[in-house]
Amino acid sequence: MDSETEQRIKDVVLGILREANMEETTEYKVRTAAAEKLGLDLSLPDRKLFVRQVVEDFLVSKKEEGEQEQNHQHQQQQQQEDEEQVEEEEEEEEDEKGKKQKREYDDEGDLIICRLSNKRRVTIQDFKGRTLVSIREYYEKDGKQMPSSKGISLTAEQWESFSKAVPKIEDAIRKLEED
Repeated sequence: MDSETEQRIKDVVLGILREANMEETTEYKVRTAAAEKLGLDLSLPDRKLFVRQVVEDFLVSKKEEGEQEQNHQHQQQQQQEDEEQVEEEEEEEEDEKGKKQKREYDDEGDLIICRLSNKRRVTIQDFKGRTLVSIREYYEKDGKQMPSSKGISLTAEQWESFSKAVPKIEDAIRKLEED
């Protein structure tokens, strides 16, 4: 990150902190507001650390000015930041796990849970007011992926029964492979 960008981020963050209600403000809120004002992604690790440092420096300078009230707010801010940091780390872990599986929808608006192969997908769809888990083949028509009749759609109850039976199915497959 170049020094000009750092200075712009620092100026915006400090401006937000000066106007903010320190009882309610968290590092996450400051970073989000600054990202919107700057049009930059401040959730990148180096930028996130830089914003955190600016916030901490701001809080330390307020403390050094002798504001006892700020001291109390700093403790609350730290506690909120710690809570936010734990939440953010959990979100980041979920994001890292789900990066390959960001919410993706097919041409009919059905949520794609996973792609079993180039032509097979598992989707969640709403059909006549019922939620169905659909495992089926797709074919290409006019540049769009269309569902074929080859597959199965299970209601939530059927899916639950099936998913409970998966360990037994896996055991049976292992036994067949051993023979």
